[in-house]
Amino acid sequence: MGTSLPPKEANLFKVIAKSYETKQYKKGLKASDNILKKFPDHGETLAMRGLTLNCMDRKAEAYELVRRGVKNDLKSHVCWHVYGLLYRSDREYREAIKCYRNALRIDPENIQILRDLSLLQAQMRDTAGFVETRRQLLTIKPSHRANWIGFAIAHHSNYDAAMAVQILEAYEGTLEDDYPPDNERYEHSEMLLYKVTLLDESGAPEKALAELNSKEQKIVDKVGLKEHRAALLVTLNRLEEAEEVYRYLLDMNPDNYSYYDGLQKCLGLSHVENGGYSPSQLEKLVELYTSLQTQYPKSSAAKRIPLDFLQGTNFVEAAKTYITFFLSKGVPSLFSDIRPLYDQRGKADYLEEIITGIESCLKETGSLPGKSDSEPPPTLMWTLFLLAQHYDRRRKYEKALEKIDEAIKHTPTAIDLYLVKGRIMKHAGDRVAAAALADEARSMDLADRFINSECVKRMLQADQVDLAEKTAVLFTKDGDQHNNLFDMQCMWYELASGDSYWRKDMLGKALKNYLAVEKHYTDMLEDQFDFHTYCLRKMTLRAYIRMLKFEDTLHSHRFFCRAAAAAIGCYLKLHDTPPKTSEGEEENPVAGLPAAERKRLRQKQRKAEAKAKKMAEEKAKEDEALASSNAAKSNKKGSQVTKQVDDDPDGDKLLHVSDPLEQAVKYAKLLQDNSAGALETHMLAFEIYFRKRKILLGFQAVKKLLKVDADNPNVHRSLIYFFNMVDNLPGAQTPAEKLVQQVISMERDALTTLGNKSLLEVNKAFLEAHKDSLLHRAAAAEVLVLLSPDSKEEAVKVIEESVNPPVAPGGAIGDGVGEWELNDCVAVHKILLTSVKDEDAASRWRVRMADLFPYSTYFMGPKSSAVLGTASQVPCSLSKKEEQP
Repeated sequence: MGTSLPPKEANLFKVIAKSYETKQYKKGLKASDNILKKFPDHGETLAMRGLTLNCMDRKAEAYELVRRGVKNDLKSHVCWHVYGLLYRSDREYREAIKCYRNALRIDPENIQILRDLSLLQAQMRDTAGFVETRRQLLTIKPSHRANWIGFAIAHHSNYDAAMAVQILEAYEGTLEDDYPPDNERYEHSEMLLYKVTLLDESGAPEKALAELNSKEQKIVDKVGLKEHRAALLVTLNRLEEAEEVYRYLLDMNPDNYSYYDGLQKCLGLSHVENGGYSPSQLEKLVELYTSLQTQYPKSSAAKRIPLDFLQGTNFVEAAKTYITFFLSKGVPSLFSDIRPLYDQRGKADYLEEIITGIESCLKETGSLPGKSDSEPPPTLMWTLFLLAQHYDRRRKYEKALEKIDEAIKHTPTAIDLYLVKGRIMKHAGDRVAAAALADEARSMDLADRFINSECVKRMLQADQVDLAEKTAVLFTKDGDQHNNLFDMQCMWYELASGDSYWRKDMLGKALKNYLAVEKHYTDMLEDQFDFHTYCLRKMTLRAYIRMLKFEDTLHSHRFFCRAAAAAIGCYLKLHDTPPKTSEGEEENPVAGLPAAERKRLRQKQRKAEAKAKKMAEEKAKEDEALASSNAAKSNKKGSQVTKQVDDDPDGDKLLHVSDPLEQAVKYAKLLQDNSAGALETHMLAFEIYFRKRKILLGFQAVKKLLKVDADNPNVHRSLIYFFNMVDNLPGAQTPAEKLVQQVISMERDALTTLGNKSLLEVNKAFLEAHKDSLLHRAAAAEVLVLLSPDSKEEAVKVIEESVNPPVAPGGAIGDGVGEWELNDCVAVHKILLTSVKDEDAASRWRVRMADLFPYSTYFMGPKSSAVLGTASQVPCSLSKKEEQP
């Protein structure tokens, strides 16, 4: 217990605590001043004063006071609890947990401390500790519902669903028969559905179904009840009953795809990924969906799903009916709906036949095929719109542009046409023209946020960053572009902006954008903290468990993976080509010192830099607190709050890290933990450890690359680079180095890719096995130059003798189009420049590709805006009428 105070000061201490809870911080400070005048070393008062100052953004003073308080009263649970709260506010959860445990040693049954500890354990996924803390809370206060539910959730999060069910059953045993009252029906209903979910997860679907049936009257969410029942019946193989439930659900919502999928499972017609239906299954599917289309004539899902499994003339008839209906309605998103069909062999040709047939029929008769009524003019425009997207998907850019130009000539005021034309130009390789077209579409409707965002994206892709910022600012609050986009977690903008800066070799600004995306994901992880109490209070238990599972896989999201991979790329480039600094001359005397002395000096410099950085951060925090305090004062007088100023707008500080590879390792580990199945993850890990000369870690990355895709050209390149480095290492000196070489030698013999062949023989075999692939030939040429620098001419010949074969008929790509893609050809050109280092060969490749990709600005294609200069020259400043939408 803490040091006791006289009655008057004890009452003042209660005022401090109440003022903190009601956010009346000045009142609390005043009360603490009165106590400290008489008792200047009272630990609990010092701690509470520090906690109050922390809420006023005076962190340095807060930590000093709380530490003094703990030092003066080590046996006070209040001091330790406050210390934990201080750490929690700064997201130092592990330190906060230590403080809470110290507080509980003094007062083991303090409910508030136990509750705070359980929140941190849930946040940090300390499931065993979470279970124990919730058990203590339930033991101390068994009459509180949240303690029962929290104990059940703790066991569920600890992968013990059966125990969680027992806890909920024990809780139900404490309730009266007429429970719940009307004001708690929803909360009790959610608990019952959560219990059913637990029973299902624990491997007792029969008990789950029995529970669902027995408690049906008490469950408010009737749709959720039906969905649970249907899923459980399918699990128990009671398919006739499940079919009845799914048909009932379809009556409620005939456009829910999952209900159709469930109905197919009940009838033994479940979806197969490769489309391998037997003739009898296809017949039953046709019969099923024919009846469903009759039963639900307004359902688009009942008409769309059959297009996935129908073949031949049946597909043509169904697709024609589906497409003509939406064309007559003028639905712009029709192509997005049917786009997955292009991945099924032969269907792209059928779709082309259907759409061109509709176009010719409309031009000749003015009506749709099979109909006598004349169609309004927009139907032809939407048909041309769809046909342009179709040709774009099939990489027939000439025809796509021809059709979209015809549509624009037909209806010059349709904004969607300009957006699609811009998309076609982007795919064809002319990003400048794509940005100009998107800006033209934007100027036609200045109040449309989506079109503005589309325009900004196209500008960033064309590396028009300044103009993109000016355009984005039109839809941000008070015209403050950067802070608002960051606050809104506008990650697509930050990624596109970072990519643009990367292409312009502005690594500081690129890193700033990529790390902003990483900060958003950190914030998302932190934001779950408030839901640990909210969901228990509101009883949204199923949603809470889904949120926890989502948060556990948050770093596998594609936006994070893109940002992390790009940040690693920046750090690798920083390591390869360090930024020039004015202090460059200071490195010269260091370079002349012995290795051991040089190492000591560098360690000393790093310590000094870390200390200076820490002091700068503390000063920045104090300045920020002072600024916010002044802003709050001035705001009371009616003036505006001072905006936070970015002290590193160009990301220069990010460039001057002491060890870029260590920063890269941090993000590589996150990718390895969350995206282990991605080839790029292990490719980046290899690039890092290859530079760090970490032999075993580098080989581990190579083995994982071989496991993911052994035939990938980048994997082949990494494999040869690694063993070429190992072969050129100096002789092993230490026992550790000898052991590493022995391990690599044993593993090398086990690799079937290498066998007993030399690296040149391995490369030759790889080239022979993949002689028809451009990227594989380029990788083999790059490796050949590495292994035999005198073979540059042979390497160039390997690339230049590559042939662009036509794609196989029946696929998504149109007949007559070659297999080579623009991005691959650009990558080959860069290999010729950087790895092969033959500018003449690169120039010849550029000329050859300009004929193949006539709209490409990279290859200076004859039809590109870079050559013709026909792209709209977008002004650098916006007109006054465009300042606000």
